[in-house]
Amino acid sequence: MKFRANFLAVSALAAAISWPAATTAASLVVPFGNLGFEPCTLAPAGQSFTVAARCTTLRVPEDRAHPAGRQIDLAIAWVPSKSKQPLADPVLMLAGGPGQSALEAFPMVAGTFGDVLRRRHVILVDQRGTGGSNALECPEAFGDETTSAMDFDAAAAKALAQSCLEELADADPRFYTTSDYIADLEAVREALQVAQLNLVGVSYGTRVALEYLRRHPGHVRTVMLDSVVPPSLILGSEHARNLEDAIDAQFARCDADATCRARFGSPRDKLDALLARLRQKPEQVAYHDPVTNDMREGQLTAEAVAGVVRLHAYAPQMFAMLPMLLAAAEEGRYETLMAQARMVEQLVGEQISIPLQLSVSCAEDEPWLQARPADRDTLIGTAFVDMTHAQCSVWPRGSAPADFHAPVKAAQPVLMLSGELDPVTPPRYGAEVGKTLPQSRHLVLRGQGHSVMGIGCTPKLIGQFIERADAKQLDASCLDQLMYVPPFAGSYGWDP
Repeated sequence: MKFRANFLAVSALAAAISWPAATTAASLVVPFGNLGFEPCTLAPAGQSFTVAARCTTLRVPEDRAHPAGRQIDLAIAWVPSKSKQPLADPVLMLAGGPGQSALEAFPMVAGTFGDVLRRRHVILVDQRGTGGSNALECPEAFGDETTSAMDFDAAAAKALAQSCLEELADADPRFYTTSDYIADLEAVREALQVAQLNLVGVSYGTRVALEYLRRHPGHVRTVMLDSVVPPSLILGSEHARNLEDAIDAQFARCDADATCRARFGSPRDKLDALLARLRQKPEQVAYHDPVTNDMREGQLTAEAVAGVVRLHAYAPQMFAMLPMLLAAAEEGRYETLMAQARMVEQLVGEQISIPLQLSVSCAEDEPWLQARPADRDTLIGTAFVDMTHAQCSVWPRGSAPADFHAPVKAAQPVLMLSGELDPVTPPRYGAEVGKTLPQSRHLVLRGQGHSVMGIGCTPKLIGQFIERADAKQLDASCLDQLMYVPPFAGSYGWDP
């Protein structure tokens, strides 16, 4: 069911903070507002990045309409500023998904926050239903070995959702929406005794940031949106269209490159031919597991190849390999593609909570989600839309405010970033959001994909924006140095 994942955060370096020696557990507790934090290490699942931080929890009602009912703990991390006198308005980073843990996502993008941490703390709060915040987990229904959701028909997808519900003994999925997360974030802000926040949202985190800005504008100083999700967007409605546009634009790089064209021909033609062959007869492939290097056997299907293309489209640095891999597949060499399919399955399974994603989608998007006939012949077709309808027919449905999909109007400074070749949140989304934010500025990074805040000089620009609270006066000319990623000409990369 890994195909369900909407957004992934990518890239980055790790930061580390040393701790003074202490002799008792009590002496390790450091206060921040009304909360006490203890040393901890942030580490994403399946990755080697780590960040030293301070962690705590805050207990809140699962259903705020019944505050005496079930309580859940929110996982909170505090990455301390390097300053001896940090400023009073910390940065709150909001992860993607929906379904990604902020505490696990941060180490992969920690390098982006180097300048920010010079003067401000960074705060992370796992969205309820993810990570350490009463995670919604269904290991039997949505385990790591589950194949692509496109392998299932609607009845099978519905059955998996029903099976997942039977595993969720300690949660009511109706209360795990974006709006519930907004209320949690406001409770954390109050507990920290912070008057204003600087919001940094990535992908789905931009939806969260904009909704928090809508509900609590007085507590927001600045907003930085990376890979913008406009409030008007019904998640999933444009996945197929956006992906096709990004694939065509990135394959055009090979068509325009003499070496790539001579060695690999038309990658789009090869992809279409491969998908047609695999739909008729999947290939049984022996390959090296990309994590363990053990020899495995598996079936390469059209759905698995579509998953590889889709996830590689998020990062042009990875997509540059596809013309070479598709040419190899045409010659009957499927091993690398099969290993890539396995890697995609493991990556998404480790980072995204599918049950949380269902709680968000069924409340906020599915009632307005419609399959477009024109999408049926695209790479992913209408599978996501059909599957969402099937699963939401049995998933307990929460609620969203009546104005949830209305534009956000605010006077706060807003910096927006888009990748020119983003396959899921294209630049037109940032342009739409900026129409009702008069103090906003939208930067489009040439040749880049999804989640771009760690690329080139962007971390410096983010640091300057948060420091000065002025997007319009930023000198962003350093982004002119960004170049398109050339297609791989061979196993060692592109030609010099």
